[in-house]
Amino acid sequence: MTEKKLFPQHFTQIKGLDRKEVETLLDRASFFADCANDKKAFPQSLAKETVATLFFENSTRTRASFELAAKRLGATVLNLDISTSSTSKGETLLDTLHTLEAMDVSLFVVRHKETGTANFLAEKAHSGIINAGDGNHAHPTQALLDALTLRRHFGDLEGRTVTICGDIAHSRVAGSDIEIFSLLGMQIHLTGPKELVPETLADRPNVKIFREMDEAIKDVDAVICLRVQRERMKEGLVADGDAYAKLWGLDDQRLALLPQHAVVMHPGPANRGVEITSSVADGPRSLIREQVRLGVSARMSILEHVAQMRNA
Repeated sequence: MTEKKLFPQHFTQIKGLDRKEVETLLDRASFFADCANDKKAFPQSLAKETVATLFFENSTRTRASFELAAKRLGATVLNLDISTSSTSKGETLLDTLHTLEAMDVSLFVVRHKETGTANFLAEKAHSGIINAGDGNHAHPTQALLDALTLRRHFGDLEGRTVTICGDIAHSRVAGSDIEIFSLLGMQIHLTGPKELVPETLADRPNVKIFREMDEAIKDVDAVICLRVQRERMKEGLVADGDAYAKLWGLDDQRLALLPQHAVVMHPGPANRGVEITSSVADGPRSLIREQVRLGVSARMSILEHVAQMRNA
């Protein structure tokens, strides 16, 4: 049995989806983006749904993006303060899920530091589960918004090339991006400190590994810089910020190596002056703010899709 068949009414990972399903989600997200641009009314397709956000890791932008997405589609939104909830008093996550399901909460957006949490809940839930990031495993909504951002900028992504730079081994964003970009026919360059970009990643479809940043970004259409995790520096896997910036940071000098049409992205929040300089992040070739804007549309598409699958 495939992973997709195990979790048909949830959105916990890109793995298990096919290209048609991803393109359908992207088409719907693009429709919502057009509605926002044209100041048109959004369909109230979630008017009968209650969405709860369960964030066991802080992420203001992701939580806000989901809340806005759900409200635009007419849903009732329940934002739980985990620090004061029953989970801090010994109640299990599964207890919390079932308690809220008894109150007719139909969709849950879950972010958790433990890998596999979303899939665990999907196995137990009667409601729909959406993964907003779990440990090092997956961040599928970020992947969809990254693909949406590139697709609206370039059109068809087949044959395009993207470089992802940074801590690939521990990044749930990188893992999900690799899955979705490969599915859409893109070529993927990976680069970063060798301890954080294992050679085994080259076994994945459409992936090449580069040991020098300057080589990795030549002749590509987009560069995605990943946030440097401070704990990697403490573990000695990454040099200090200045040393990292010199080897792997995207600054104006490296930006000049890119083709003129190439764009820059970052999942945020960025360590400015480390993986990317402010002049690049805020420059005309940056799509970082567009990623944030389109993140709402991507999550509208996902919320609507999960609700429809659950009610089918």
